[in-house]
Amino acid sequence: MPIGPNILADSGTPLFYELVNPGEVGITPPESRMGDSLRTWVRSLSVFQKEALVASARTGRTWRLASDEGPYLDGHDAAPCPLAFLSVGMIASYMNEITALAKSQGVAIRKLKLTQDNYYTMSGSMPKRTMVGGALPVELLVEIDCDLEDGELNQFLMNAIHASPLNGLMRGHLESLFTLSKNGIELQPAKALRMPGAVYPDPGDHFGEAQPVSDPAIDRLCWPKGTTAKKEVAGGTSAAGSSLAAEQNRQLNIGATCTLREDGMKEIVQLQYSPHGTSFNFLSEEAPENGGLGRAPDANSYISAGIGFCFMTQFGRFVKMLNLDLSDYRIVQDSHFSLGGASGGTGKAGTADPLETHVYLETSESDDVAREMLDISEQTCFLHAFCKTDLKTKLKVQRI
Repeated sequence: MPIGPNILADSGTPLFYELVNPGEVGITPPESRMGDSLRTWVRSLSVFQKEALVASARTGRTWRLASDEGPYLDGHDAAPCPLAFLSVGMIASYMNEITALAKSQGVAIRKLKLTQDNYYTMSGSMPKRTMVGGALPVELLVEIDCDLEDGELNQFLMNAIHASPLNGLMRGHLESLFTLSKNGIELQPAKALRMPGAVYPDPGDHFGEAQPVSDPAIDRLCWPKGTTAKKEVAGGTSAAGSSLAAEQNRQLNIGATCTLREDGMKEIVQLQYSPHGTSFNFLSEEAPENGGLGRAPDANSYISAGIGFCFMTQFGRFVKMLNLDLSDYRIVQDSHFSLGGASGGTGKAGTADPLETHVYLETSESDDVAREMLDISEQTCFLHAFCKTDLKTKLKVQRI
């Protein structure tokens, strides 16, 4: 049974929208280091409902995005789950690089559809503090009609995959960096790595000042599609509350498909196989400098929001499972990506810096418990594990 109020549904606000007033809200992107730098504010609304504001230095746009969980976490299922955002941003980025590389090399693509599967693990005991989140290799099916021979086509697609800025988070081992504040006072983290520099100002309640761009011609950017068709996932789960079990040994599988609409927008369907749940439709488009019109969130904004949402969910899980006090919590996360090797014209593989996250907790618990909240949340976050694990994308090609 869902816990907490359904703020996302009751607010009447669109799940996703572009901000007309980011300056008034006070969110600005960080200085661009590598090509695109994004600042993501995330706050908890109600148990597992969250909202994010994502500002990109490259696009100059700021998006409001919302996330919820399904019955597996006793959520209201009012918005996509956190892991959906990483999958959506990732498949959008792959589509960007494939189409950009085709354009630069004069490859005519007549039909193109991408299908992606992301896999994660959760194992161990929360009461014993041994629960750990993990990430597994990604599978990508490219259905395509073009004139390249098989060997040329495989090399072409692998070059496009490596050109994605997300490649920088997948290859190697990136340890995320943090600051921690409890009730407005900075604490030194216990196990989490402290980032250099000062703590950023707490965004507090500035989220509430966000106003959407008013344009009735703009498509809705995200909407539910219905229950995902079931498929067998080894170690998969579907039962209500299953993700709150004290002892776990399960595998998660979030899928996505991506096609190009006639108007140039990418339409992406998120598929929630395990834990089994609701599929959502997303729209994505790059800014004009990357060949789009900026009518929907870009790939990097989705990726950045997904990492922030997933990390925030782990705080909610930990305190709920151990009945701890955490009345409010927020983060400010900076992510830094290179330009795409094809879409940005660098001709290189995508790179990224370690994530930098400021955590703000409001709690009556002790300083040591606050430190443990950070450490366990980082330890159980699937997408921080994604950054720390050297991953490859397994490519499969099918002619259509």
